[in-house]
Amino acid sequence: MGVALEQFFIFVGLLVCLVYLVKWVRFSRYIFRHFWKVLPKSFLKSMGQWAVITGAGDGIGKAYSFELARRGLNVVLISRTLKKLQVAAAEIECTTGSSVKIIQADFTKDNIYEYIREKLKGLEIGILVNNVGMLPNFLPSHFLDTPDEIQNVIHCNITSVVKMTQLILKHMESRQKGLILNISSGVALFPWPLYSMYSASKAFVCTFSKALQAEYKRKGVIIQVLTPYAVSTPMTKHLHTNMVTKTADEFVQESLNYVTIGDETCGCLTHELLRSFLSLVPSWVLCSSAFQKKYMEYLKHNSNIK
Repeated sequence: MGVALEQFFIFVGLLVCLVYLVKWVRFSRYIFRHFWKVLPKSFLKSMGQWAVITGAGDGIGKAYSFELARRGLNVVLISRTLKKLQVAAAEIECTTGSSVKIIQADFTKDNIYEYIREKLKGLEIGILVNNVGMLPNFLPSHFLDTPDEIQNVIHCNITSVVKMTQLILKHMESRQKGLILNISSGVALFPWPLYSMYSASKAFVCTFSKALQAEYKRKGVIIQVLTPYAVSTPMTKHLHTNMVTKTADEFVQESLNYVTIGDETCGCLTHELLRSFLSLVPSWVLCSSAFQKKYMEYLKHNSNIK
């Protein structure tokens, strides 16, 4: 009995060491890519002539539009607000010289995809960034106290990813190359009380993306889900930036270094560190009213909420 127990504890110890070794290898890859740009400059452009970005009017979507144009791709900007699209398109064409097309579409509706298909017809699309999304409540609140926008959240955060992927993936499959970046959130990595709808919708994006990558990896298509934490955008009420909270430009520029690192990434090194720290915190602590109260105070103090 004593020998068997000793062997069991040795096995458990080796298993723990193996888990931490895997984590260290993962971090070492991020550290390497953070400081040394190993991705060839031509890699993104080699995917195809055009990149399509949803939610491109501001925030992370706008940052992806500019950065991909700087890297030599022509870009299609899709968003609800025409004026924002026109301003962004003019800026991109002026500063990068890339061609820009705009498509006005409201992703809270489900009857827009045939129109988008027609507008994209004939383009060699190498990159799709499924970025559009909506946060029904910026400050933590109970499910029954949040605005009654359930169908809008489902259409914007879930349907948009599925339908845009369906439109574009078939052409990537036939060309045997392509890159799809699906923007999820760090709150998708575990149930996040008081953000139940947003957390659950973004968890769908994670599961859907990783399943698709398993299906299409051998066909030359890269499908990656990004799970960032704090990024300062209009949706997050322009959170004050710091070591953890990134600007949209900072996040996008760093995230593009990791497009070949695997099917899931937080998009930047500091968010990977935060993810590892949070994974060590018992779920009951994160779900506690004391933690949620402190989190709400942090949001109020570090954002432009009036």
